[in-house]
Amino acid sequence: MVSYVLYGFKETWRRLGNLRRRLSRPPEYILFLLEGAYPDLPPAGGGPWRRWTGGRQPNLEELAHRLEQVGADPRVHGVVFQVKNLRLNPAQVEALRDQFRRLREAGKRVVVWATDYDTHAYWLACAADEILLQPGGTVGPLGVRQEYLFLAEALEAAGLRGDFVQISPYKTASDKFTRTDFSEEARAMAEWLADSQFQELLGAIQEGRGLDEAGARALVDASPLTDEEAARRGAVDGLVNAEALPAHVGREGRPASLASWEEAARSLLRPPLPRPDRYVARMRIEGVIVDGWSRRPPLRLPLPLVGGPQTGDLSIVQQARRVAKDRRAVALIVHVDSGGGSATASEAIASALAQVAARKPVVAVMGEVAGSGGYYVTTPAHWVVARPSTITGSIGVLMGKFVDTGFTRKLRANRRVVSRGEHISLYHPDGPFDERERAWVWAQVERIYQLFCQRVAAARKLTVEAVDRVGGGRVWTGRQALEHRLVDQLGGTREAVAKALELAGVRGPVAIRDLAEERRLAAPEAGPAALVEGVAAFLGGLRGLFRAGAPLVLTPLLWRAGASRE
Repeated sequence: MVSYVLYGFKETWRRLGNLRRRLSRPPEYILFLLEGAYPDLPPAGGGPWRRWTGGRQPNLEELAHRLEQVGADPRVHGVVFQVKNLRLNPAQVEALRDQFRRLREAGKRVVVWATDYDTHAYWLACAADEILLQPGGTVGPLGVRQEYLFLAEALEAAGLRGDFVQISPYKTASDKFTRTDFSEEARAMAEWLADSQFQELLGAIQEGRGLDEAGARALVDASPLTDEEAARRGAVDGLVNAEALPAHVGREGRPASLASWEEAARSLLRPPLPRPDRYVARMRIEGVIVDGWSRRPPLRLPLPLVGGPQTGDLSIVQQARRVAKDRRAVALIVHVDSGGGSATASEAIASALAQVAARKPVVAVMGEVAGSGGYYVTTPAHWVVARPSTITGSIGVLMGKFVDTGFTRKLRANRRVVSRGEHISLYHPDGPFDERERAWVWAQVERIYQLFCQRVAAARKLTVEAVDRVGGGRVWTGRQALEHRLVDQLGGTREAVAKALELAGVRGPVAIRDLAEERRLAAPEAGPAALVEGVAAFLGGLRGLFRAGAPLVLTPLLWRAGASRE
């Protein structure tokens, strides 16, 4: 009741505020500065510590909400995006391109201006109505480039050697530690990933610049382009300084009013509030999947081992159990941005999500990467959404260790081991796997891979043989995964939420609520099948009691319970 009263008060206040805002005049164009890196979602958790350590970093979801508010206000003519040192991965570029399209569909003019365009900035700009370049700026070089580092010789020099067992040569995560160059399979996979992303880039240029594929490829191969060359080739629509932007986007010789989001937000109409009695829950599976609790460093450090988040199965399983019980949660969105990790943790997470999926719609949405364990955890979902350039798949398993071939001696350290049990040192660095140990590791790899393929086959309605043909560690882009029936739709959070609400049969604005990460154990509950069995057993027991004359005992108890209620 309190929540409804508060909702009514807030909604009334919003409408009164919109009446006041209609009396003011917003700028004709709103200026957004797109600079640096943007995470997909707001930071998980909260509190002053996270705010002091970068919790207010801009994110794509917050930017999307702002652009949707701009698109819904009929008084705004358009948006100018100033791009500066933008650091986005291809999947994020595609997410922003979708926002540009929605603005244009809402009748807004979208203009992008920059001092220089690299590949991702230009890829993004091609979704706009107009691309502007500062005089003296450049476009390119354009294209797709991915580096692969092989560390086998470096590790040998340090006194270490990798010893890994992989389900197939396409499961290449350990190649960086064990090889000095591509295997034939790894090279083929790198080539098809590059081909797919390059086609996405060419398609964006074709669509944005009105070229055929040959023309788009000629433009890419001619880059880098000076400002004049870019204008002459049609890569940009004009050479304009920042100070001339109001005059450029104005009409009939009159400069347009141009203001930043912070200035314009006070006069823009605010969107309707979501209802308080229901929400779409969202959990995040980000970084390495580990056994135990999730860990998120308070500082964003550029270090591969300590600088990123880790998703623990205990944390996700507790969240899944809580959302399964909450009747206000009409659906669950699972945001995945992970290259995998622990096989046992991935299985625990998938099992918990399957329990949620038995009660309410579950939709998985992929970020930049959803591979290996990151794909495994999407298998319980009723629907899977990926960006065209998402890296996904990697349906496969590898296990191994690093062998100390002189590392401790180089550190002037002396290591001695006292052990009992013939294979207690199986995963320790004492030496490589012997023939018997390697056979045992291979059996474990095969068993986990079999379980992986069975889960995918059941989820995607494929045969295990069909999964194996696109599995075995093979990695795909989102568009390729759609062709191989590993995902259901290309898109992002917006498409995932729309599908979740459709599956739930819910209409109207519904809030997305991130599930809190709590270190509190929630016991598993009986699923729907077990519940049916329990009710049947209970009724059967009652029938037996009544046949045995139980009414003589139960009647006084039921009468007393009724009297106490009155």
